[in-house]
Amino acid sequence: MASVSSAGEAVARVAYLSSDVIVSVQPSLATETEFSHFYSKFESKNASGVVSKDGAQIIRVRHNADPLLSVFQPARAGKLVSVSTPSSILVKSIPHLYKLAQYPVVIHTSLQPSAHPDYSDITSIRQSGFIFLQSESMQEAQDMALSAHALAIKSGKGVIHFFNSETIDKDASIPQENTDLVRRILGVDNSRSVQAAPAEESSLYADDGRLPSRTTYSSHQQNQVPTIESGTQTPTSERPPPSRPSDRESSVASTSPERNTSSDSASTTSSAATSVESVQQKPITSDDIDVYINQIWSELQAATGRAYQAFEYSGPVDAETALFVFGSDTALFGKEIDQATSQDEFQNAAIITPRLYRPWLGIKLAKAIPKSIKRIAVLEQVQRKTTKWGPLLLDVLMSLKAANHNGPLIVGHQLGFLEPSTVNQALRGIFQNLKSPSPVQNLEVGRHEVRTSQGKEYELEQPDVENAYMKILRHTFSDRLYIANRIKSDNAGITPEISSNPEYGFGALLARTEHRQRFVEEVKAASKSKEFITNAPAKWLSNWLLEAEKGGKVDDAASEVVARLSTDGSSLARGLVERKGLFFNESQWLIGSDAWAYDLGNSGVHHVLASGKNVNMLIVDSQPYSERAAADAARRKKDIGLYAMNYGNAYVASVAVYSSYTQVLQAMIEAEKFDGPSVIVAYLPYHKENDNPLTVLQETKKAVDLGYWPLYRWDPKAEGRGEENFQLDSERIKDELKAFLARDNHLTQIMRRHPEFHANLSESYGSEVRKTQKRMAKDAYSKLLDSLAGAPMTVLFASDGGNAENLAKRLATRGKARGLKSMVMPMDDYPVEDLPHEENVVLVTSTAGQGEIPQNGKNFWEAVKNSTDLDMAGVNFSVFALGDSHYWPRKEDKIYYNKPGKDLHNRLLSLGAKMLVDVGLGDDQDPDGYQTAYVEWEPKLWDMLGVGNVEGLPEEPPPMTNEDIKIQSNFLRGTILEGLKDESTGAISAADQQLTKFHGTYMQDDRDLRDERKAQGLEPAYSFMIRCRLPGGVATPQQWTQMDAIATNLGNETMKLTTRQTFQFHGVVKGKLKPAMQAINQALMTTIAACGDVNRNVMCSSLPTNSQLHKEVHACSKKISDHLLPATTAYHEIWLTDENDKKTQVAGDAVQDFEPMYGPTYLPRKFKITIAIPPHNDTDVYAHDVGLIAIKGDDGHLIGFNVLAGGGMGVTHSNKKTYPRTGSMMGFVEADQVHVACEKIMLVQRDNGDRKNRKHARLKYTVDDMGVDNFRAEVEKYWGRKFHEARPFKFDSNIDTFGWQKDENGLNHFTMFIENGRIEDTADFPMKTGLAELAKLGKGEFRLTGNQHLIISNIDNKDLDNVKSLLKKYKLDNTNFSGLRLSSSACVAFPTCGLAMAESERYLPELVSKLEGTLEEAGLRQESIVMRMTGCPNGCARPWLAEVAFVGKSYGAYNMYLGGGYHGQRLNKLYRSSIKEEEILEIMRPLVKRYAKERNDGEHFGDWLIRAGVIKATTEGKTFHQDTAEQEEDEE
Repeated sequence: MASVSSAGEAVARVAYLSSDVIVSVQPSLATETEFSHFYSKFESKNASGVVSKDGAQIIRVRHNADPLLSVFQPARAGKLVSVSTPSSILVKSIPHLYKLAQYPVVIHTSLQPSAHPDYSDITSIRQSGFIFLQSESMQEAQDMALSAHALAIKSGKGVIHFFNSETIDKDASIPQENTDLVRRILGVDNSRSVQAAPAEESSLYADDGRLPSRTTYSSHQQNQVPTIESGTQTPTSERPPPSRPSDRESSVASTSPERNTSSDSASTTSSAATSVESVQQKPITSDDIDVYINQIWSELQAATGRAYQAFEYSGPVDAETALFVFGSDTALFGKEIDQATSQDEFQNAAIITPRLYRPWLGIKLAKAIPKSIKRIAVLEQVQRKTTKWGPLLLDVLMSLKAANHNGPLIVGHQLGFLEPSTVNQALRGIFQNLKSPSPVQNLEVGRHEVRTSQGKEYELEQPDVENAYMKILRHTFSDRLYIANRIKSDNAGITPEISSNPEYGFGALLARTEHRQRFVEEVKAASKSKEFITNAPAKWLSNWLLEAEKGGKVDDAASEVVARLSTDGSSLARGLVERKGLFFNESQWLIGSDAWAYDLGNSGVHHVLASGKNVNMLIVDSQPYSERAAADAARRKKDIGLYAMNYGNAYVASVAVYSSYTQVLQAMIEAEKFDGPSVIVAYLPYHKENDNPLTVLQETKKAVDLGYWPLYRWDPKAEGRGEENFQLDSERIKDELKAFLARDNHLTQIMRRHPEFHANLSESYGSEVRKTQKRMAKDAYSKLLDSLAGAPMTVLFASDGGNAENLAKRLATRGKARGLKSMVMPMDDYPVEDLPHEENVVLVTSTAGQGEIPQNGKNFWEAVKNSTDLDMAGVNFSVFALGDSHYWPRKEDKIYYNKPGKDLHNRLLSLGAKMLVDVGLGDDQDPDGYQTAYVEWEPKLWDMLGVGNVEGLPEEPPPMTNEDIKIQSNFLRGTILEGLKDESTGAISAADQQLTKFHGTYMQDDRDLRDERKAQGLEPAYSFMIRCRLPGGVATPQQWTQMDAIATNLGNETMKLTTRQTFQFHGVVKGKLKPAMQAINQALMTTIAACGDVNRNVMCSSLPTNSQLHKEVHACSKKISDHLLPATTAYHEIWLTDENDKKTQVAGDAVQDFEPMYGPTYLPRKFKITIAIPPHNDTDVYAHDVGLIAIKGDDGHLIGFNVLAGGGMGVTHSNKKTYPRTGSMMGFVEADQVHVACEKIMLVQRDNGDRKNRKHARLKYTVDDMGVDNFRAEVEKYWGRKFHEARPFKFDSNIDTFGWQKDENGLNHFTMFIENGRIEDTADFPMKTGLAELAKLGKGEFRLTGNQHLIISNIDNKDLDNVKSLLKKYKLDNTNFSGLRLSSSACVAFPTCGLAMAESERYLPELVSKLEGTLEEAGLRQESIVMRMTGCPNGCARPWLAEVAFVGKSYGAYNMYLGGGYHGQRLNKLYRSSIKEEEILEIMRPLVKRYAKERNDGEHFGDWLIRAGVIKATTEGKTFHQDTAEQEEDEE
């Protein structure tokens, strides 16, 4: 049988079996305790319990966050709650304990400090009303844990079970608990009835009026077991009579499930026809507790043979002396007494210990002690003495003297720490004192000084995620920073808990101020001293004193003083330098957590504010937005920011580092400058302290976006400077803040200053808003249909990509044409409660993720799935589902195929609805995709609705295509201008969304916020991505500075360096779109044709080592870019003209543009050109529509290009008609003709590309459809000349070379690693700020690479030191990363890309981190392995050429591809589909180890994979889907 080897395990196992809810008190949520470690194991295995079949719910609470507050809510809801905690929280929780004692709550507490526990944690709370049980061995820990739970259930009272883990853990292992015994002793029926009895009172502070009581019966029932109730009133009308005590099954008394029945029913007769003459409710007494615990222990003894008593007596029956031990050394004393000889005073002594400490049963103690006992030494391990006599000594004295006035002599002793080797000596001292004629009371035994423990102490730690704010403080204030209450600082004799609180810190700051004043006096004396070796220190000290007295530039003077003193060498100078921090004007801070928010008076926040002193507080709130509803109601958390603002004398800021780094920085600087108290409440939400940054980011975004955590700054003195007191830095504010602002009319001022915020500020959002919107939309639709004849048909859809939505809308339109009253809307917009009143319902749904319903149908499905009262008997329905039978190729995953449609169909049938037509299953694998099944399904539906044979149906207009949008757009104008002016929405129309791509911008929405905003009745968080056109990726320092400003002021404070070698901005809201475009134009850049069906940004190798050749090739890239630019003037008139400029406006058809090259419909699809300069293929030349390989002549200058055509990356999952392709060689062309050659290739694509099927519209398919030779001939025909024979070339790699390099002109180039191209500031790495500072130098140029990195180029030797200094200051010079990380690349994906199926940019760094350990072990840390990740198969990061690639399939799941060429010349191939992280690591780790052992010299990973037979080589795009390592399973 499995064994238990620690007290924590023994207790945790019993608690999990015996509880509905467990509150696990932990030093941090990321740090496991002796209990929580096992809870985590149980949770991971979905272990069931005895009380809760689904297993106990674990609530983890930090021990400094008033943890027992978390017990009230579940306890009042009738749940059986247990707590596992260190004893250190108990005394602070006394106000809660008095209330919790009236509930069947069990607190398992491990005494602290574990090496020498302080039992005063127990004695201090002995009068709280709890029952107390003690265990002193492993077996007792298990048995007393079970006894505690059974006793709580029987009595309805709280039980505290305490023990010392360190002593118990030395015991031998014991068998695991017997579940059947646990069930029998707990009495599952009783536990259920307790659970079903929620308390009505929910106030934390009001008197609950709750008192555990027992029911007593008339005289003829007195021998029966009393029934215990945990409320004030208990009916008995349907309760069977209790059994006799001798009947083992009755040892757990029954309780009534009907708690709320009037007590008037208490005298009714029972259902067993036994007359009950008198029934009374009486409070639980100590005698009752005695009866219950004896019943429990009797049953335990009968089952196990182990006997327990309230007081355990161990020793001879005729002993004359005894130890009464209340401490952790009982076993040591017992062992020593057992080994005693006749020479020892303590031979034949007895030991007494309390098992049931409260209630204290004095009579039981008197009976337990033999009459022969003459003297008792009471040993109390109590460090905090509050009275002269120890509490246990008084208990023993009162009990024994009351029982026998001539009882034994009782002598108290204070038990300190004993080493095992000194126990014998200690016993001799105790018994010599005990047997002396005049024994000394309160004799101290052992060491009583504070001892550093090596045990399980729960020390405060700085959570990993909170370090973000600390790093910003340190970076901002550097040597001037002083944190008065910093964790783990040296505070003699002060516990970490005390030293970290604001009151202690405030005192420390006041002391620091006095210390500084004394230091100034010392400096005055020193400035006049002759003890310095040189004269310089005295002079500079005088200068410093002058600045200090007039409040001048102390810090500048301080630096000089410290420098002079450091070189003096005198003892006086050394003494001053040792305290150099006092020379600076310190930035003094107190750091706190949201634990301070639960009681602002006790926490010390109030005292700091009331003082008016110049103290800065940074208070980090870690409560995730997703947990706010449940937590706030029960825990009464206060808003410290509002509290401080109401106080009136403090600077207050609310910040969130994962929302705006810039605002955090600004708030800290402003707070430090403010003369008076400053409070910065900083948001950093986490579930565990080591949560990954992605989780923290997503929670932060929700909280800020929806106003739960508004960003603002409040300066009460600003008005005196002619500025506004309140600065709002986010769009939404919560009601409480709104009310505060309204009082002083600040809200009106904000609305005037930010009219675009008006609607958000003046309305409160919630689920009720969403319900109202649904109801209004449905009612409006119904009114519209009332005037129509015909049967009603309600069409509901759930759609992510638009196919299901388009199908549903077309179905509704056709229904109207047939005379039906058709209504169509998204499932989530439909009020589910109306569903039973419908006549005919048609549901159309696509399939998302792993067989999930799309986003706009999730709420509808959850409501239908979980409803217990939807009566669908009168409803007719049909479902059509869209899916892909090959999307999940593994046999076990086939259930995901069209799962939402099948689930809806089956659920509606189970609710009684009548099927019109069997569920239709549209399959992308059919010849016509989902239409194949749909054209069979739809006519059956019309027949069943009686409208199948309708004549004279109108001809349907063809669906609007991209080609239609382009041709009707008047050369890319559409209604973009009108859409920009529409302030009612953050979006633009669907057609305009296609057109704005040609202008270099995509509309997106933040997918992290979709669900939450939807629940709040808000439209998605729409914003725009802007992509610049930057041929060759070369920018000046001035342009970099301007791009940085755009990102900061108009975007989301970050920039993306793309795989197309240009700048990309995210989070630009519609109102800032035009200013951003104009700012880009002012930087002499543009965004025209950065996206859309045109030639996009032309790329070029960065080549830092050959500047002359790079210059010549870069000039060609600009020439090609300019030559292929669209000619429309729409871009200029929409984005660059002033609103009053009417000259350039093209209205209607009055003025027509002309596109001599593109024509009115432009290209069938996007068109991409790149240039690679051998031996570097750092732009993936094979992956583009046109790939140009630069060829240099014997003189080193450019002579021309080899031309590749037909490369491309985009693919659709499981659609084998789509595939990636590498470019085919066309031949060689001279440099002065390359732009013409590119034009002619593009024109052949313009005229021959597929304009009907956009999935088949790229040049790669045109080349394959025509054949390479025919395509080349057609280009030459357009051109009027032929390509020359291709020139020889060789590629060595397609990655960047990091670090410093020199070119042939002696100029310096530094390639820096920028992970996935994201330029941003974080607490760890202020990259964006550093690069902005670098650009201010105005030196060299900034080259963006195709691998998303950055080269600081053309730095002269004379500027090198300055550049290196800045690089080092901002950590930009770090290239010490693994070869895998340096060679990795990812697209943006979530949260902004609408096509993303999985994470990419935010996840790839984590995956690389988890593989780096294996690489290190295999000796491959510096080995370059090209790994790429994309969130969808469109291939923006060019994954199909990587040696290892992961392409998003659904959230958290990826297709894995292996075998790409290291030089970017060979496509990879599918190895595994739909795998998650665990499987990825299981595959990659062994492969990496094999590669390390089996590779040949210089052999790259992709080549080895093919040679080793792991994967087969892909020879061309058309064979991409052949011979994959994972074959699709056939349907059964």
